[in-house]
Amino acid sequence: MPGGGGSCVSIASLYGCFIRRSLAGAGLSSQTIDIDDETTVQFWGPNPRLSNPSATPKPPLVLIHGFGPDAQWQWRPQAVFFARDFAVYIPSLVFFGKSTTKSMERSEVFQAVSVAKVMEKLGVEKYSVVGTSYGGFVAYHMAAMWPERVEKVVIASSGVNMRLIDNVEFLKRANVETIEEVMLPRTAAQMRALLGVAMFRTTYVPDFFLKDFVHVLYSENRKEKMELLVGLKIGKDNTVSISPLQQDALIVWGENDQVFLLEKAIELKELLGEKARLKVIKKASHLPQLEQPAQFNSIVNTFLSGPSS
Repeated sequence: MPGGGGSCVSIASLYGCFIRRSLAGAGLSSQTIDIDDETTVQFWGPNPRLSNPSATPKPPLVLIHGFGPDAQWQWRPQAVFFARDFAVYIPSLVFFGKSTTKSMERSEVFQAVSVAKVMEKLGVEKYSVVGTSYGGFVAYHMAAMWPERVEKVVIASSGVNMRLIDNVEFLKRANVETIEEVMLPRTAAQMRALLGVAMFRTTYVPDFFLKDFVHVLYSENRKEKMELLVGLKIGKDNTVSISPLQQDALIVWGENDQVFLLEKAIELKELLGEKARLKVIKKASHLPQLEQPAQFNSIVNTFLSGPSS
């Protein structure tokens, strides 16, 4: 990436190559599927070339990313860890990665329907879901709409019970005026603000590195992603209208989350019903799966592998 007096090497692109190699090494491959006449979804899933018909089938597990970089950036440690014992599927939500649609739908419910259609097209009848942040909204709706398909659900760092006032308070904590500034950064300063609220510990990163990451990770489908933020059904007002889930549900939260404060997790546990449990990870903010991956993986694996209540 020449010119401009900065680095001639894109660190973000190089790291992206490392992530893709990691997932391929775990037995996954990048695939695309047309789920209907309007929508195409890209996903990482078990590599068909490596399938062994005589092997015992692994339980399917769907990892749903948050708003930000594409799916593989948010789930690399989990993809590598869980692929040993689970058939892991990591879809890119619509307008992330190479997933796209001609539909005008922009809600998290539409995203949930799209992921469910992917699994249906692949012939996977039952599966567990893990969703982080925006992906937690999607995971909740999948579990609520299809209890006969979704066996267990993990909601990580996701204010499914978000109110309008929570969004206002978040903008104050992030010291920005609009949600676009922090969720869809354009500049190094905005990227630094995002990292400041998303991570427990941050180290100084030169501006040219941050600009590189903004260019690689946040330059595509900006208009459509802004429409996704506007199209959210959760957090439209100051009332919460979510129903308890029929499945066992695990809530995982970073103790120092500055996007969705820990108090939201405590309230969410009560709202999701008697089958919900909460695990809090210390020294983590909004990205516990990346900040404390070993602990996150252990907590989720214990939940998924344990008996249903």
